[in-house]
Amino acid sequence: MIRRAARAYGVIDPLTLLARLRRFSEPSEVGEPLELIRAGIAFHARGLINTRAIQNNLDWVWPYWVERQFNPSDPSFIPRAFSITHVNLTHRNWTALGRPDLAHYPIVDPRGLVTPFFDGWSLDVWLLPENAPFLIPSRLPQVDQSLELDPDMRITTACRDGENKLETRVALNGSRSGLLELTARGSSPAGGWLVVALRPYNPEGVRLVEHIETHGTGWLVDGKARIDLSPVPERVLFSDYREGDVLGKLDSPGKGPDRGSVRCPVGMATAAALFPIQPGDCCEILARVPLDMNNGPGREDVSEKGISPSEAWSSSRSGVARLCVPDRRMHSLFKTSLHTLILLSAGDIVAGPYTYKRFWFRDACLMLHAMLNMGLVDRCDRILESFPDRQKRSGYFQSQEGEWDSNGQVLWILNRFEKLTGRPPGSRRMQAVLKGAEWIRKKRIRTGKNILHEGLFPPGFSAEHLGPNDYYYWDSLWGAAGLRGASRLLRLYGDSKTGSRLDREAEGFEKAVFQSIAKSPGFLRHGAVPAAPYRRMDAGAIGSLVADYPLQITPAGDPRILRTVDYLQTHCFCKGAFFQDMIHSGMNVYLTLAIAQTLLRAGDDRFQGLIAKAADLASPTGQWPEAIHPATGGGCMGDGQHGWAAAEWVQMMRSLFVREEDGRLVVGSGLFPEWVHSDERVAFGPTMTPYGSVTVRVEGRTDQRRLHVEGNWTGAPPLLEVRIPGYAPKVLTNDREPFPLNSNREGLQ
Repeated sequence: MIRRAARAYGVIDPLTLLARLRRFSEPSEVGEPLELIRAGIAFHARGLINTRAIQNNLDWVWPYWVERQFNPSDPSFIPRAFSITHVNLTHRNWTALGRPDLAHYPIVDPRGLVTPFFDGWSLDVWLLPENAPFLIPSRLPQVDQSLELDPDMRITTACRDGENKLETRVALNGSRSGLLELTARGSSPAGGWLVVALRPYNPEGVRLVEHIETHGTGWLVDGKARIDLSPVPERVLFSDYREGDVLGKLDSPGKGPDRGSVRCPVGMATAAALFPIQPGDCCEILARVPLDMNNGPGREDVSEKGISPSEAWSSSRSGVARLCVPDRRMHSLFKTSLHTLILLSAGDIVAGPYTYKRFWFRDACLMLHAMLNMGLVDRCDRILESFPDRQKRSGYFQSQEGEWDSNGQVLWILNRFEKLTGRPPGSRRMQAVLKGAEWIRKKRIRTGKNILHEGLFPPGFSAEHLGPNDYYYWDSLWGAAGLRGASRLLRLYGDSKTGSRLDREAEGFEKAVFQSIAKSPGFLRHGAVPAAPYRRMDAGAIGSLVADYPLQITPAGDPRILRTVDYLQTHCFCKGAFFQDMIHSGMNVYLTLAIAQTLLRAGDDRFQGLIAKAADLASPTGQWPEAIHPATGGGCMGDGQHGWAAAEWVQMMRSLFVREEDGRLVVGSGLFPEWVHSDERVAFGPTMTPYGSVTVRVEGRTDQRRLHVEGNWTGAPPLLEVRIPGYAPKVLTNDREPFPLNSNREGLQ
């Protein structure tokens, strides 16, 4: 019927097209994950509306990405020509606000545009000086934006044009249900107007607004969301799509009749509240948006009893690892990344505050590992307790159909949690472990034939940035690691027989992977590990490095792994960072840092340059989008504040000071030489390890530097292998006393 309809209307047969597309990948039980198809449809549906709304109305004020991407004289310009949808591909950057006990994530874009609700409309602030051009942040080439974390989170955006100045501060205050507060200050020597504008869009594009009405001192939007303005605005202007942007009514803001509301059937209603600025004076206003829309018309703010945002943040940070290094940027990024991980785990752990505000096992497990190492044990415990409820009857921990890495990741993180905390997993988790391990065992391909994919997982979508469906080594390596973790837990908690069986299964799984690698065309040609058995070497090989980091299946400095790194650096780097050709088509920070971890483990100093590059790629508020445009430096893929990237940064900082290796702790191997040979204190901890928590410090004058390793060991102290750059390595068995570093750098005393 579909084919006949296609022929009747003279369009291409979609079934034939899909069949052709699937020939580009290995045959798989799942073509494309339904969840990704849904997300893609929603994303490009927005893009279709953008196509109609934006390019025909470029006299409107649009978000920063539109002002750049649609400007033919800007490096961000993208020709529209045959593009069916218009989407943000150049400046996917935003920063979330919130508190550690509230899963509401208002976002602020690089020019201060505030989106209070998930995928909602936005508030913008403009300055209208007397006898001077309007000061509109999204149209400015430069603003100053910063994120403050103490005593609570707030984002400040400041801009100026000569003596005309505009500044906004956004924070989450008030009740436990959340109250967004936008404070704006404007000044102009000649006077003018400060404008709060309601915009029918957000950093992804158009977000339809049909009805805005005056409510109290502010507005009610679509009968649901309330905005309170203080003081009372002197004028309020409204406009619909046919009248154009409310911007067009600001040329003479003091003239014309007022009206109390606007209805726009197109969904492009706009409004502006105007506050006078006296010549040479400053005007300050406050816009407040209750995030609980149940607290709607006719209701006052409910000031629920509870701790304040600053108290909530202080409590959430209590006892977590701290970093002290001379590099202020790295220190700031560590603190910000830790806040991001706490923020994105207020409810379910999610990969981002907006585009990726959804649960995936892959992102969750990697983020949880970083949080666990930082000491956020109870927070991790709460989230892990929900994992058995997400498991299917088959034992499958499904994030998306056709992804086979999640079971291994869940079993791995459950084992890591027990290993680092000593907390028994309990019967629910152990049942989940057993079922998850059996799913891995049954999922493996067993034909008995001498083929390259014998013993591996079947073709799957895997981590989608690796390419089309294939027999990915990434999936199988995670599966083997998951079996190792399950084996340890079962043997530790009373089922040694099943544990031993799973250990043999894991050994066989690893053997199958490395036998396949050794015979793969990519390895035979380059000596490096491809993404899958039948794949040539390409950017997807980044997934195979998981054998080294974080799984440590291969030994440090394994030649196969290092040749893979060399291949990637030669063929898949752009401007000093890993460039993921497939899907992401941008510089990827979390994968760049994964390569840095492999180089650090191998004792290769190239890791330092990768860390420095990752720091350079962070936004002014200390965030990384999932992928970064090599020309604009803005986000070109995924969420503008990516949880996996934040996790890899805190993990990287930890590894510089302490990391685990073959039953011992390696101390100080990643410390930058200029940190060690300075007068400044260098420290990290306490961080969780299998032997207890540990803090590492180097302090004292340049000629009297001393190393302190403070362990709160759960048993006998582990071997400490000190590998501080510039000094001979030494193995220590006593952490009780500080160890002086010889000024002649010959070794440790």
